Amino acid sequence: MNQDFIVTKEHRRFTEFANAVRKEKTIGICHGDAGVGKTNSARRYANWDTLEPYINEWGPRGDHDAKHYALANRSRTVFYTPEVLCRPKTLMDEVDHWQARVGICADEHLRTLDPEPLKPGRAAHLVELLIIDEAERLTPVALELLRDRHDRTHLAMILIGMPGIDQRFRHYPQLYSRLGFSHHYRALGRDELLFVLDRHWKRLGRTLDPDDFTDAQAIAAIERITRGNFRLLERLFPQVNRVLKINQLEIITDDVIEAAASILVIGN
Repeated sequence: MNQDFIVTKEHRRFTEFANAVRKEKTIGICHGDAGVGKTNSARRYANWDTLEPYINEWGPRGDHDAKHYALANRSRTVFYTPEVLCRPKTLMDEVDHWQARVGICADEHLRTLDPEPLKPGRAAHLVELLIIDEAERLTPVALELLRDRHDRTHLAMILIGMPGIDQRFRHYPQLYSRLGFSHHYRALGRDELLFVLDRHWKRLGRTLDPDDFTDAQAIAAIERITRGNFRLLERLFPQVNRVLKINQLEIITDDVIEAAASILVIGN
């Protein structure tokens, strides 16, 4: 699991949204601008940074199996990103693959808790939530297949995409009628931005003081450049560290921020 993950209010709101979709066994939409943190939150919720490489290395088991089995049982979630030109059959085959593997891992954990004989096919039904990122890539046929899967198995689903994806789904009445929740993932507000910047300052061995004039200028420059975009912040600070080291500087000023930002490609 990513130890550097910063838990923001938006991430907590996403967690509440995902829990609601999962509990109600419905379909939810999460939409927001590129880089605000939708994918990071979804992967965190599914514990995918830990489970995905473990499942990809399917084979002989080792000493760390138990913790992965327990994690899969707590998660019971599949995170999936379709290819750009993903065929509907490929989509469903790969979803089946991940759902089966996560279910098997969860089932292995339950074996340690339940001495009774296992019910046939239990593993296939242990996954409770499917999260699909980059949902704009899904064709009408793929969306209909997912809708049918939801109807037949009551598998909860979250479709993540850019702003406007909720309006696109209005063109698919049968899918749209099944949408239970819509979540707008927003950029960082002022208070959250300060919280995140405090973490970044500490990683660079420094202390952020918003009341200090120099720090206040640096904060203002970051606000103007990133507009609260989480991905831009994550890309900016490695360059800040680079500028500090090259120029042998100790203080993060607005000039340092501007120099770091000049290296990046930042859209409007």
